[in-house]
Parts: sequence; structure tokens; C-alpha cells
Amino acid sequence: MNQEAIDLLIQSTPRLKRYRAKLETMQPGTFCVHRAWGMGQIKSYDAQDNKLIIDFEEGREGHPMDPEFCIEKLDILGDDDILVASRKEPERIQEMIKKQPGDVIVEILGSFPGNIASNTELENILSRLIGPAKYKKWWTATKKALAKDPRIGVPAKKTEPYVLRDEPIKPEDEILEEFFETKAPKKKILHANKLVEMSVKHEDIKEALPAILSELTASLAETKQLNPGERLYGIWIRNDLARFIHTDVELLEPTSYSIIKDHTHLCELADQIPATHYKRLIDLTFRTFTEDWDRHVFEFLKNSSGKFTAECVNFLLDKEFEADITKTFQRWLVEQNLKGPVLTWILKNRNSRKYSRMLHPIVTPRLLSAIFWAIDNEALQTAGTRRIPLADQLLEDPELIAELLSTATPETAHDLAQTLILNQGFEDLSKKSLLARFIKIFPSIQALVAGGAPETRSDEDVLFVSAHSFSDRKREYDELVTVKIPKNKLDIAEARAHGDLKENAEYKMSRQEQDILLSRKSELERDINRAQVTDFKDAPSENVGIGSVIELEQSTGQIQTFSILGAWDSIPEKNILSYQTPLARALTGKKAGETVSIEIDGHHQDWTIKSIARWIDKQ
Repeated sequence: MNQEAIDLLIQSTPRLKRYRAKLETMQPGTFCVHRAWGMGQIKSYDAQDNKLIIDFEEGREGHPMDPEFCIEKLDILGDDDILVASRKEPERIQEMIKKQPGDVIVEILGSFPGNIASNTELENILSRLIGPAKYKKWWTATKKALAKDPRIGVPAKKTEPYVLRDEPIKPEDEILEEFFETKAPKKKILHANKLVEMSVKHEDIKEALPAILSELTASLAETKQLNPGERLYGIWIRNDLARFIHTDVELLEPTSYSIIKDHTHLCELADQIPATHYKRLIDLTFRTFTEDWDRHVFEFLKNSSGKFTAECVNFLLDKEFEADITKTFQRWLVEQNLKGPVLTWILKNRNSRKYSRMLHPIVTPRLLSAIFWAIDNEALQTAGTRRIPLADQLLEDPELIAELLSTATPETAHDLAQTLILNQGFEDLSKKSLLARFIKIFPSIQALVAGGAPETRSDEDVLFVSAHSFSDRKREYDELVTVKIPKNKLDIAEARAHGDLKENAEYKMSRQEQDILLSRKSELERDINRAQVTDFKDAPSENVGIGSVIELEQSTGQIQTFSILGAWDSIPEKNILSYQTPLARALTGKKAGETVSIEIDGHHQDWTIKSIARWIDKQ
């Protein structure tokens, strides 16, 4: 647009006067970006119709647009914009994208006012420059490289911008500056650790180490923002720094000894320090508690998980405590004190060369009982549908059940199978899959499976269910009968055609799946035949029954509201309970003001009924 056209436009629409500068940029040959149509280039201005003629790259060539409309919808790109350069010099920009990603960001930041841009602004440009499908991977790798680029200030938080510096700053100088400027002790500890590593290559950092040591020591002594584990980790970093510059660690306060000696719950420290320092914590415990260090390390082991478990075991083995580890594991099995993470470690390492001799004596049916107990306990403590690692491990290891049952009597196997059926940590099909492994060793357990979960009621007993849960069961049954079971028959026939059924893994798996599917079919048929659909309109209002909403107060004073609905309606995370759950059964028939006692994890909890309402009245 020329000046005359702009003057005429403003004369006819005075409010556009404040947009004169943008209108003056709308010249033929100028590149622009439409938020929906992408990149385009202004080709000409049609004065007669007062339209800009724009060629958009995404199929809108010669598209006429009102300049007034363009003010809001178009971003006009300057000659220094990288998107413009990618059209004028595509080879140079592509080379830069591949080999100099930092230069790309420098060029983008240079086109922004103040040389500052947010992460979102950068991503918008990169998406157009590299492509929506490719830029994210490129940007993830580039962000890591930018942390070492002295030209660019990388934000510590997502909400902060990227900055193109007036003068390049070396990463080590930036960390050194941040160390002395920050008041946060956690950041000081992390920066001090990095600076010690950098000092090997950077002489100026090495010269600053005494000042860094003094600053860190003062921060650790004065701050109240660190928990004991974080303070202990900071002391270790400080001590490493002191030894590096040949300073006597014994003269520095506070000491690691004072932290651990005064702490009454040592296991908490392991949750508060990085995994890289687990071994150091155990060694410090050994040096501090010379008389009964092993008691503390075994306590660590009992409450450990992942890498910490291995560190505890390895330390005890180094001290020739192999027999003690076995005896302690056996005692914890009897006491039901083995927790899920330690059980997971035992199962993963039971056949390893290093640990098998130590673990072999505890790979017994009692270990399987402990596994089921730990899974059930975690399921009770976990809201929602989060997976339980120990349960997954049991399912994914096809040889594990047979190994654990190798010394079991039929009576013990039946008890364990019944425990599995009642376990809340497995879905129904997962239970069937595990029970199939039981049946392979003890065929008599098939009768237990065919009978479903053991209950005191007979098949004629009624199950009160909601309409939608009944529909869900019917839908599952129809899918079994019309889809899954017919498909399984075809799989069996196909696997049988391969011959040699004794060594035919596909055939065995298909037959195992058939047992599970048919068992589930029988279970669904039995449940559907017993089901009586209810709309909960007959729920009582004076006492608790099916269809009640109860407000309960625990002995601690905490108040919770529960809805007691049909047999298949449980949604624990929403406090909706089946009338068959222990809490619902304990409440049924009770009136407002009465108190019931429920045992959870071996402890009794008292619940007082504050009020009773009908679920149907609240819908």
C-alpha cells in the first residue's frame, strides 16, 4: 500500500490512524503469517476494491484481503525474520538447522523486541520453520545444547523467557555468579557441586573454590530451609570441596556425624538424599554406630526400595553377613514384615549368581503368601487404578508361580489360591491367568476356580445391581461369546496345525487363554442369573441400606461421605462402595449416631454415622 492509499483508508476509518505503522509495512513482496493459513507473501494492492492480494503457501494464491482485516489477522514479517530467510535462503537455513541449532535460536531471538522471547513464542516460530511433526524432537535436543551456549540466557523456569545476551557469558561464570547471588541453600549446594567438577578444567573457578567453601559452610550452618537429608547431602558436597582444596574437614561445622547421631528416624534420610549417595549414608551409619550398626542397616533394608535395597544388601555382604540376611528375610516372612519393593528385589535377583545362595532358602510358598499380602495391602492403600509393580512382576514371569509352589502341599496351594481369589490387587482376568498356573501344578484347584470366589451365599442368592452395571456385565458376556471365545478357538486350531503339541508354546498359551475365557464366561453367567436390577428407590431413610449416602466421622475427627450402591458399582476413588464391601456390611442396618469399628491394616478404626440420606434423592 502506498501513502495515498493509506491516507484514504484512515480518512474513511479514523480509528485506523493508530495502525498507520503496520499499514505502511504491507508492501508488495513482504512476507506475512496468517494464524490459520500460514505463511504468505503480499503480491499487490488493488486500489479499486481496497484489497491486498496475498499468495498463501497452503493453497490460497491470489487471495484478496481487506487491509483493515489484515491488521488483526496478519503478522507482518521483517527482512531479518528467520521465516523470511528460510524462503529467500533455504539452503543456508536448512544447514543451520542441522548443524548450528544454537545459531537458529540466536537469529530468532534477535528478531524479537529486546532480544527476549518466551518458550511458546519460540515454539510457534519453530513449528513453522521446521514443521509441526519434527520441531519438538529438534527443540528438545537444542534446549540441552543451549545450556552451554554463552550467547543465550536459558530460563530456570518454564515461565521465564530466553534472552539473547549483549555479551556472551560462559556457563561456568554464570553458575559461579548464581552461586553467590542465590539465597536458596538447595541451589547453593547444587551449584557448588557443579563448580567443583568444572574447576578441573577452569582455572578461574579453581581460584574461587575457597570462597565457595566459606559461603557454602555459612549457608549450611545458618539455614533452616533444609530437611536433615538435604543438609547431610550439602555437608557431603562441602566436605568433598574441602578435601579437594586440602582443607581439614574436621574443623568444619556442622558435621555429617552430628546430623545422623541426632536423627531418630534414619530411614527418612534415605528418602531425602540423592540415590548416588545411598552407599555413603550406609557407610556413615557404620562409622557412627559402631556397636549396633547392623541393626540400623537392616532397618534401612526393611524400608528400602530400588537401588537402596541393593546398596544395603551389598554392604552387609561385604561385612560377611550373608547368613544374617537369609535369617532376617526368613524372620520377616514369618512376621509379614517384607514390603513390596524388597520383595520385588528378591524376585528379580533370586537366580542371580551373586545372590541366589542367599535367597534360595526363602523362595518358598511362604514367600508367595508374603507377595500376595503386600499386593493386597498396596491395593487397599492406593486410590484409583494405578498398577502395582509387584503384581505386574508376578504376572510377567511365567515360571515364578511354579518355582514358589515347588515345595507346597496341596492344602497350602489351595489356601494360596483362595488368597489370590480374594486379593484386591489383581483384575479378574489376571487372577484367572495366575490360577491357571496353580492348576497346572495342582489340578484339584480347578474346582475352586469353577466355583468362583468363595462366598457364604449359594448360587440362588440375589445380587442387587444397578442398571448400568448390569448392562456392562451383559456387554462383557456378549463380547466373550461372540468375539473372544470364537477367536480363541481359531487360535487353538491354527496352533494345533503346527504339530508337536508338547513343544508348541502357541498351543499351550491358547489353551490357557481358553480356560480363562470359559471360566470367566461361567462366572458371568452365574452372576447375571443372580442379578436383580434396582434403581435404589426402595432405599431406607432411617437406617443404612443399599442406596444410602452416609456421612461418617472417624475417631480422628475427619469426616467422609460414602454412597452404598449395587454389587458392581464400586468406585473407591469417588467413595462409592458396593454393599458387599466390609465397611458397607458393617454399616448396613445402623442408624444415625451409631458407631462401627472396622479393622484396616491390623488396626481398628471407629466410624460414627453423622447422617443418612437416600442416593436417589441426591440425583
